[in-house]
Amino acid sequence: VESLALKTQFQRNTIINMKLSIATILSLAAGASAFTAPSLPTAVRSTTQVSETKADLEAMAKQLNPIVGFYDPLNLAEAEFWGTSNEATIGYLRHSEIKHGRIAMFAFVGYIVHANGIKFPWAMQMDGASFPSETNPPALWDAVSDDAKWQIFGLIGFLEFWSELSTPTHKHYMAGGKPGDFPDFVSGPDGIPHPVPFNLYDPFKFSKNMSEEKKESRLRAELNNGRLAQLGLFGFLCAQTIPGSVPLLTGVLPAYDGETMAPFTHNVIGMPFGL
Repeated sequence: VESLALKTQFQRNTIINMKLSIATILSLAAGASAFTAPSLPTAVRSTTQVSETKADLEAMAKQLNPIVGFYDPLNLAEAEFWGTSNEATIGYLRHSEIKHGRIAMFAFVGYIVHANGIKFPWAMQMDGASFPSETNPPALWDAVSDDAKWQIFGLIGFLEFWSELSTPTHKHYMAGGKPGDFPDFVSGPDGIPHPVPFNLYDPFKFSKNMSEEKKESRLRAELNNGRLAQLGLFGFLCAQTIPGSVPLLTGVLPAYDGETMAPFTHNVIGMPFGL
């Protein structure tokens, strides 16, 4: 009887570990799409023509920062990623910068909010657990439950998937589309199977009647703010993990001895294998 019970328990653990491994791989694959080649039709690879070239980047750089100007020490503006054209590669680089700048702006504001102990007054989870009271942002992330983190990663994975869509009304950013443009949420047989009243970009249609010149001006401001947010966020993390690396922040931020690049406090991938 004892042997049968042990065998049953082993089988249960094996099933649980397999499910966890599959979920982990799917989540990481979704997140990694930001750093891998987007899926493009075969025909597009040789015929892609988008509006931006290196000359366009040089002109835009002067508008963004007349002092620094065009700065490309790695010559990425002349590259051709994954066998695509140079124009398609520039579209990819432009979209990546805009996206990461937006994420950094969210993160920078979130960092300041959490560092000041600002949180929602209601429960964070269905079991009644409240939001962590930690005011050290990286340590606060460590205190968030794995279930909550998986929900966050699930949303990120969906948004990554949706942002890569190429439809008759929305061209892919590597195939003539506009870098940074997020597709509208479409409901129905060819889209999301339930109503979605608001889009991720401009949910209240404030920019509906905005001129193209105004939109371009706001995009340049967004690029500059995104670049500054990326520098600021890394400055925070460096000051917390490398003493003295950011003199202006010495003594301002609490130290953190955890792993800033690890989403979980334990080895999620290695755990099913006893690592």
